[in-house]
Amino acid sequence: MSTATAERVPLFSSFALHNYRLFWFGGFVSNIGTWMARIAQDWLVLTVLTHNSALALGLITGLQFLPTAVLAPYAGTLADRFDKRRLLMMTQAAMAVTGAILAVLVVGGWVQLWHVFVLATMQGIVAAFDSPARQSFAPEMVPPNLIGNAVGLNSTSFHSARLIGPAVAGLVIGVWGVGPALVINAVSFVAVLVALAMMRASELRPAPRAPKEGGVRAGLRYVRNRPDIMLVMFMVFMLGTFGMNFQVSNAVMATGVFGVGAEQFGLMSSVSAVGAITAGLLAARRTQIPLRLIVGALGAFTVALVLLSISPNYWFYLLVMAPTGFFSLTVMTAANTSVQLATDPVMRGRVMALYMAIFMGGTPIGAPLVGWIGDVLGPRWTLAVGAIACGLAVAVAVLYLLRRRGWEWPWRRNYDEQAYIALPDELR
Repeated sequence: MSTATAERVPLFSSFALHNYRLFWFGGFVSNIGTWMARIAQDWLVLTVLTHNSALALGLITGLQFLPTAVLAPYAGTLADRFDKRRLLMMTQAAMAVTGAILAVLVVGGWVQLWHVFVLATMQGIVAAFDSPARQSFAPEMVPPNLIGNAVGLNSTSFHSARLIGPAVAGLVIGVWGVGPALVINAVSFVAVLVALAMMRASELRPAPRAPKEGGVRAGLRYVRNRPDIMLVMFMVFMLGTFGMNFQVSNAVMATGVFGVGAEQFGLMSSVSAVGAITAGLLAARRTQIPLRLIVGALGAFTVALVLLSISPNYWFYLLVMAPTGFFSLTVMTAANTSVQLATDPVMRGRVMALYMAIFMGGTPIGAPLVGWIGDVLGPRWTLAVGAIACGLAVAVAVLYLLRRRGWEWPWRRNYDEQAYIALPDELR
């Protein structure tokens, strides 16, 4: 995380590698299905199983992420001890099964709200083990100088699918209903399973296997002794817990404020993805991440949330969703890359598990809370509360950096002048 002029690499450098190319395209197809399923599930809950209940939608979102907060440290230890490719094949197959069960229940006309609650929890448990393995697998497919490129291109894959998936889901739901969209998601997991199976094991760069002793504790101790990583994790916690609840916010704004249909609802995520894709492509060329980039992008994202919360109409909301996607993805890719680059390879699975637990683990608190706020104070407050939380994170980060550089409150400048150590290079 140096402030030195960042070196650049060709945009699609990682595609020259056979394994990464397979992983990217398999993930792209699977991600399209995942985004279709998210739109279909939200529409199912809001329009079929409840009467536009933001709280129910928030609870389902929370259940999907709760296991990450609880299981991620242990899952990260497994990712550091076992073959990541085989672990990913098991988790992706399990996600295909849970997706297929929900599709069958909907197509058969048997689905009830509690089914969605249970399946969301099951998906969350699998995702808790999938995420650290997937996050720490990228450095095993590419050399160290392309880690940032791989992370950026992975984000581009995810958000390119986010551009396509919701739009296709809106059309499929409008013409055939929710069931077919969920069927497509279940089938899409075949692509990533085939990609993992076709990889050349001889071309992977596996990280050293972690010892069996002290797995979780070692990861916690490592992060506790790294203030640079802790600061980044604090910012992504506020972003993930309160700022990135668009699964709730877009749904209640679409139905409760603008009164639009499934096609327009899907378009909200697609427009946001346009900005996110742009951010991902820019991120793919960076090899170093200055901390000021993360703080500045989070500040700009806060401003975008304020504009969304006061949007006078649907079209203004769509217009602001593009920069919102750009700045949110900039924060996520920059934070992810900075933590990956700053972490020792033998610790990467555990650190990335803690990172994902911080980033996604707050959602079980944030999503139901935001949903409840939307029911009580109105849909616009689902965005306003995110702006307040992210603005607070920016303020804390700026004050922390100022104090570490020796700045003090004016009335205390004559005291404790030696109390502050020099800012480490990785925070400059």
